[in-house]
Amino acid sequence: MGYILYGDRRSGSAMVELALAEIGAEAERRSVPIEGEGQLAPDYRRINPMGRLPTLLLPDGTVVTESAAILLTLEARHPEAGLLPAGEDPRRAVALRWLMLAAGELYPCVTRYDYPDRFGAEPDSIREAAVTMVRGFWRLIEAEARPDPFILGDRLSLADLALAVHSRWMGNEAWMPAHCPGIQRLARAVATRPRLAAAWARHFDLPG
Repeated sequence: MGYILYGDRRSGSAMVELALAEIGAEAERRSVPIEGEGQLAPDYRRINPMGRLPTLLLPDGTVVTESAAILLTLEARHPEAGLLPAGEDPRRAVALRWLMLAAGELYPCVTRYDYPDRFGAEPDSIREAAVTMVRGFWRLIEAEARPDPFILGDRLSLADLALAVHSRWMGNEAWMPAHCPGIQRLARAVATRPRLAAAWARHFDLPG
C-alpha cells in the first residue's frame, strides 16, 4: 500500500499534496467534502477522531493527522527531497519557525472564520476578529521573514508550502497583493514551480 491522503479542494490537504508533488511520491486521494461537513461523518471519524482534514495514511497503515505533523513526517521519510535544510543548518530553524507559526497561529484563525458558530453566539463578530488577527500575523510574516521569493531565498521549504496555502484562505486572495506583496510573490513562486503546478491547480487559481 502506498500513501493515502484524505482531503478536499482548498483544504489543508493542499499543502500535503504539494509536498508529495515536490517529493515525487504518489498518493491515493480520497475525497472528504468539507461542504456538508463530511469530515464529521462517522466513517471518517473512525480514521481521524478529530474530524479534521487532512489525514495521511502511511504505507504501513499508520495514521498521521495535523498538517504540520504530516509535512514533517514526509520530510523525514524523504530527506532526498530537501524539504528542509538538514541537521544543524540554521536555515532549518528559520523554516520551522514559520511553519509552526502557520500551524499554531494562522490555523486557529481559519477555524474561527470557517466555523464561527462553534465559538460563540455572535458569528459575525467572531469572523471579523479572526480576520483582524490573521492579517496582523501576515503583516508580521511579511516584515520579518522577507520572502525572496521563498522564506529561504531561492530554496523551497515546507514553510513555503504551508504559507502559500494559508494565503489563499479567509478572503486573503484579494487582500494579499496590496498589503503583503512578498507573500503574494511567495504564493506565485510555489504555484508556478514546475513540480507543483498541477497540484496547486487542483485547489487554487494562479496568484496574480
